[in-house]
Amino acid sequence: MNPLNHVAIIMDGNGRWGIKNKNSRNAGHKAGLKTVELIIKNSIDHNIKFLTLYAFSTENWKRPKKEINYLFSLLENFLKNKLINFNKHNIKLKIIGKKNFSKNLNNLLKKSESKTKNNTKIQVNLALNYGAKSEIINAVNKLNKQNLKITEKNISSHLYTKNIPDPELLIRTGNTKRLSNFLLWQLSYSEIFFEKKLWPDFNTNNFNKIIRKYKNLKRNFGSI
Repeated sequence: MNPLNHVAIIMDGNGRWGIKNKNSRNAGHKAGLKTVELIIKNSIDHNIKFLTLYAFSTENWKRPKKEINYLFSLLENFLKNKLINFNKHNIKLKIIGKKNFSKNLNNLLKKSESKTKNNTKIQVNLALNYGAKSEIINAVNKLNKQNLKITEKNISSHLYTKNIPDPELLIRTGNTKRLSNFLLWQLSYSEIFFEKKLWPDFNTNNFNKIIRKYKNLKRNFGSI
C-alpha cells in the first residue's frame, strides 16, 4: 500500500453551497469550517503528518470586499476559539502565502504559529493569500540575490513549503477540475482526485474512500 504523509485539499464549493442551501455565500463559508475540523480529525486518525488547505488565493482578492471581510472575520474567530484545542490535540499550524493582512490578523497568525510550533501530531498548512506562480518567482528571486544556482533542490528549499514533503495526494471538491494556481511545483507527482461534492457536504466517508483508492494505486513515477 502507498504511504501517505501529506494531503493537500482545494476546498471548493462553499459559496455555491451557501447560495443553494441558505441563499448566502457567507453561510457556505461558515459551514465549510465544520468540514475543516472534521477532516483535520480524520487526518490524525489516518496518521497523516501534513495537511495543506487552500483557504484564500491571491486571486480571491477579486471577490466583493464584504465577502472578503467576512472570510477573515471567520478565520480570526476560528483561530481564537481553536488555538487551545490545537495544542490539546498536538496540532501544529503553519501559514503559507504572503502575510499582508490587517495588523490584527497578521499578529494572530504569528501567534497561532508560535503557540503551536512544537506540536508534532500533524502540521496543518493554511494557504492564505497564496499563489503558486508568485511563490516560485519569489524562490527564484531569493536564489538570484544569494547568487545560488537555480536547481530543483534549491528552488524547493526556498518555497513556502521548505522542509515539508510534497503531497502524495491532492483532493479538490466542488466538481471543478483544475489546480487554480495551487502548489504547482509541489504537485508534480501527486495523485489527483476530483470530488463532485461541495466542500461543506464533503465528509469522512468521502475522505476515507479517496484514501483507500490512493493507497491501492500503482504509482510508477515515470517507470513501468
